[in-house]
Amino acid sequence: MMAAKIKKGDTVVVLTGRDKGKEGEVLKVLPKEGRALVQGVNMVKRHTRPTQASTGGIVDKEASIALSNIAIKDPKNGQPTRVGFKVLEDGRKVRVAKRSGEIIDA
Repeated sequence: MMAAKIKKGDTVVVLTGRDKGKEGEVLKVLPKEGRALVQGVNMVKRHTRPTQASTGGIVDKEASIALSNIAIKDPKNGQPTRVGFKVLEDGRKVRVAKRSGEIIDA
């Protein structure tokens, strides 16, 4: 299994589509479909019927976006970057920003 390059909680930048340039936090990653839910990105309207929990009506919610259309935000300069991997001296495998060489994982 390949290590995940984008994880829940990462801040990402949208590269293409109607939300190009927008930034948001990854809420959920769907690896089997190759998609992710990003907060405030790819908003769609859903017509929901009333239930005991909600009143129903037209609800705005995030739709998934293809992983190929998003890139992690570089921790150093805030620009989109690709992700690489590096094994540290203590044996931990961490994600590294290709653009700046900065470590993404804390």
